[in-house]
Amino acid sequence: MAPPDGDNVDLGALLDLTTPWCLHVLATLGVADHIAAGVTGIDELAAAAGCDAGALHSVLAHVVGMGVFREPEPGRFALNQAAEDLRSAAPFLNLYGIGSRFALAWGSLLAYVRTGRPAYHQVFGRPFWDDLAAHPAIAAEFDALMGPAGHGVPDYDIDLAGGWDGVRSVVDVGGGTGSLLAELLRRHPDVRGTLLDLPGTVGRARRSFERVGVEDRVTTVGQSFFDPLPSGADVYVLKSVLNDWPERETVAILRRCAEAAAPSGGRIVVLGGVAPDDQPPRLTIEMVLVGGRTNSLAGFRELVRTVGLEVVAAGVQASGRYVVECRCAP
Repeated sequence: MAPPDGDNVDLGALLDLTTPWCLHVLATLGVADHIAAGVTGIDELAAAAGCDAGALHSVLAHVVGMGVFREPEPGRFALNQAAEDLRSAAPFLNLYGIGSRFALAWGSLLAYVRTGRPAYHQVFGRPFWDDLAAHPAIAAEFDALMGPAGHGVPDYDIDLAGGWDGVRSVVDVGGGTGSLLAELLRRHPDVRGTLLDLPGTVGRARRSFERVGVEDRVTTVGQSFFDPLPSGADVYVLKSVLNDWPERETVAILRRCAEAAAPSGGRIVVLGGVAPDDQPPRLTIEMVLVGGRTNSLAGFRELVRTVGLEVVAAGVQASGRYVVECRCAP
């Protein structure tokens, strides 16, 4: 899609910070849920949400003007589709939880652009991953965002060069709470899987596997993917992992995968962190949170060579995801 004509851009709308903060506040206060429960008057809404009625009325009036919520009569509010969507997104906009990390991290963008390194610690006192470790409840919210509650239950396969014939074992490296691995095992009943992520995360994974009845074919490993990985599997999957790390850490993760795959001649399959050569760069939340990056395919080819891998396939698959497959170089 071509960028808009610079002569016809509403710069004031692009500079508006009022609307996103109003939406974050309404999500945090659960206003859409209160309205859904039948609390519609401004005084009653303020009492239910524990806030000032006048201030809440001003916030609601602003977003009504932007098309979120309706005000069918003065001081009485109703949901519309945009408000229903806000209600669904509320757990991840909540300024008392992971939503605060995402929203306030953008305040460190200037430092990131100046240095190319994340400045999250300047806002929250610790780097992002250390911050999650220090706040288990927020870490659980982050896991939920990465899993079915946030991205939805994945309903796609991964096409492998040469197909799945002969594949008997898959390691999902940094696989969160296992929603993707569960789907792969459901589609390939002869395959066994290993879910590898930090202990607290894999400890929340059992429901993903029980949901599709594959729990008897899964092993969970609670560890860092910077440590040696279980070796000898046929396929190692890195989904939404490499885009969370700068180049040095990306190389370290790929090296661990190469070491583990070498004994069996296994494959490393990457979803996220690599883009087609003709795709323009995009600014993403991972950049300001953790200094993550997305490599062009050409750049990624060079990167994997440093750890003894080569790209053997790359392209957009039926899932809509851009998937890159690597093997150990001969």
